[in-house]
Amino acid sequence: MSKNSNLNRAKKAQKDEFYTRLSDIENELKHYRKYFADKVIFCNCDDPEYSHFWKYFNINFEVLKIRKLVATHYETEKSSYKLEMYKDEKGVHTDIKTLKENGDFRSPECVELLKQSDIVVTNPPFSLFREYIAQLMEYDKKFIIIGSKNAITYKEFFPLLKENKVWIGYTNVHEFKTEIDGEEKVQKFGNIGWYTNLDIDKRHENMILYKDYIPEEYPKYDNYDAIEVSKVAKIPVDYDGVMGVPMTFMDKYNPEQFEIIDADFNVAGTVFIDGKEKSNPSRFYVGTERKYARILVRRIK
Repeated sequence: MSKNSNLNRAKKAQKDEFYTRLSDIENELKHYRKYFADKVIFCNCDDPEYSHFWKYFNINFEVLKIRKLVATHYETEKSSYKLEMYKDEKGVHTDIKTLKENGDFRSPECVELLKQSDIVVTNPPFSLFREYIAQLMEYDKKFIIIGSKNAITYKEFFPLLKENKVWIGYTNVHEFKTEIDGEEKVQKFGNIGWYTNLDIDKRHENMILYKDYIPEEYPKYDNYDAIEVSKVAKIPVDYDGVMGVPMTFMDKYNPEQFEIIDADFNVAGTVFIDGKEKSNPSRFYVGTERKYARILVRRIK
């Protein structure tokens, strides 16, 4: 079974709980340390008893000069609790408080906690990613969260990337801990990474381009006026028109170097295959070959 099949299975799982390893959290969050000073950090999709997000901020609470740390625990059918960590003149304190509701990030109680927070850091349920990111945008929150890279192709999410409201972080996450039939297991996935709207050095680094544009090597699509670039490494250094590039482009995207025009699923036109019209396709074609998901970009001169 493919790694993406594992992800699809996870989306359908009734219990959508996958715990992130501490090492993966450390590898990513080391790039954001300057943002945490005097901030309220909210982990709203975490069980504080098991969560390594809580553990990371708990260990580094004073080093990062965090003002307050809050994590909420989710229960399916009963009220839950929240854990808070803060510092006053008497020292650092950790309090556990009962919630009236079940700790669902969508509950009014958790939304109030969200409003009071500065930065949200967590691993939201894969199956609720669209709804989760929409809530963060609605309340104008800064965040560092884990999600599938396939979300780039979600019609609700892609505009946020295009408009530079969200971008991809530094690292990928390949393994999570989960519980299957009462036994702790390691679940492996492909194409999982981080999303954030905190500015990071990575998004200001130019891609190094070395390929020259040779028309024979870059065919045009049959159903859109752009050239096909099969690999990010093959983006030509001297082409000023619109190019279709793989989703992996987003890992290296610098808005000062490239402009995102659109995505194939929004603009792909009618195409004829074996003399038969295929209207409203979601992908681009070269000849009879259907290309995988493409993002349309143009180099900024």
